[in-house]
This record gives sequence, C-alpha cells and structure tokens, in this order.
Amino acid sequence: MTDAYVSRETEDPPLAQEAKRAVEILNPSGEITMPRPPRRRTMCVANQKGGVGKTTTAVNIAVALALHGNRVLVIDLDPQGNASTGLNVPHHSGVPDVYDCLIDGAPLDAVTQQVEGIPNLWAVPATIDLAGAEIELVSVVARESRLKRAIEAGGSNYDYIFIDCPPSLGLLTVNALVAAEEVLIPIQCEYYALEGVQALTNNIELVRSHLNPKLDISTVLLTMYDRRTRLADLVEQDVRNHFGDKCLNAVIPRNVRVSEAPSYSQSVMTYDPGSRGAVSYFEAAQEIALRGAQVGGVA
Repeated sequence: MTDAYVSRETEDPPLAQEAKRAVEILNPSGEITMPRPPRRRTMCVANQKGGVGKTTTAVNIAVALALHGNRVLVIDLDPQGNASTGLNVPHHSGVPDVYDCLIDGAPLDAVTQQVEGIPNLWAVPATIDLAGAEIELVSVVARESRLKRAIEAGGSNYDYIFIDCPPSLGLLTVNALVAAEEVLIPIQCEYYALEGVQALTNNIELVRSHLNPKLDISTVLLTMYDRRTRLADLVEQDVRNHFGDKCLNAVIPRNVRVSEAPSYSQSVMTYDPGSRGAVSYFEAAQEIALRGAQVGGVA
C-alpha cells in the first residue's frame, strides 16, 4: 500500500505542471501579459518550401499574443485557406476576403472578422477566389503594393499583423513582402532546410532593393524538431550559425497535438494548452514580444 501511494505521488507533479502551464497559456484572468510594441509590427510568415509549419506558426503565435494582451490581425494570403480554418473563420465562397482588397481595392476593415472566443484576435480570410488572384493581378496597376494599400487604409488598430503566405514566390507573396517590414521564416529541422531558405533570402533582397527598403528578416523559428535524431541537431546548428541572433531560442518540437488541432478548427493553444507544442509556441510568442519591446518596435 505504501509503495502504491508513493508511486502515485511521484506521478502527480507532471500532471499538475501541465495544468499550471495550461492556465498560464489560456490566461483566463488576463493577469499575464506580453509587452505590446510601441508601434505596429507587420510580419509576413514566409518560406517557399511547403510543409514547414508556416500557417501553424502564424496561427499559434497570433493566438498566444492575443491571449496575453496584444491586438492581433491574421491575414490569410494562401488560397488553401488553412489559417482561416485554424482560426475557425468562415471562408466559403462569397465571404468577403483578402481577394476583395487585392483586386477591388476594398479596405482591410471591410473584410476583417473577429475570431470567436479570442477577444483580441481578428482575421482576414482567404476563399477559393484567391486562387485566381495571381493571374488577375498581372494587369492591375501597382500590383505589388495592393495589400500594403489595404493595410494602410485600415490596419492602424493592431499591435501585430501576421500575413500567412502561400508556399511560392508569386505575386501574392510579393504583396506580403511589400506590405510587411519584418519576415518570420519557419525552418523545419530536416535535410535541405537551408537550401530553400537561400532562394527565399535572395528574393527578399530583391524586394528590399526595388520595392520595400524597410524589409528585414527579423525572426527565424525552428520547427518540427525531433530530439531523437542527430540530423535535427545538425540542422539547428547550421541555422543558428547562418542567422545568428535572429533565430529564436524557442524550438517547436514534432508534436501530434499541433497536427491534430486544425482538424478541430483550433490552434494548439486552445486545443491542448498543456501540450509541448502549445508551450513551445507560447515561448516563441514571448520572445517575439520581448524583442519587439526592447528594440522599440521593429515595424
């Protein structure tokens, strides 16, 4: 009997710790806050390689910041609409969306929706109409700066704007790079990780030279880290050597909860706030907020 009692006592602390972490992340009392930047930060989440965790990163960091006192807008610029799904924002055909801003010149406020259950979070959805926007934009005047104009006409009330880019370097991504002042690059801890990023950094340099001199790669986040493999360690070392202090200390592990959350139209922060995935994204959001406060708001 005594042995059983002792072993049960040793099992309890991890559960208690997980519950404590969940309360800290969900922050129902609003007591825990992340510092707000002195001015708005507009960040585009980009990587031309697919499946690296762009949408997952945009959604979860946005939710973490919003749950802790920041006013956040997520712009879904990917025709697949995965960020809209993850935030449970209606994005069926006919819903006012980012396409209206790009093609018809609608102001951002006209297509913005409040995210249900998270008071400080708003989203601009992407519908299937966006799939044709790449072609339609070709003949539009000032086609590279349509999104920037929409944000300037109605994006002043936010601390953060996150733009979730498609996994390509077409006109939609160029619009995001022109509209933003910071780039957040998620890099998965796998082979060829840095090869795809090299092409992205070259393109960012082109946009900076010709269209947006303020653009800067401010944040790099390592995702899908598998601690069991030596490869993940090697990729992490390579990325940290290449990007230096732009790389966040927080690393996002491979975590089944992170993968499951979108199928319930949720972020991992609300789906399983005590999970390793949620805690890692919470730590990443904290770092982003602290860095923004220290440098006086990069964007």
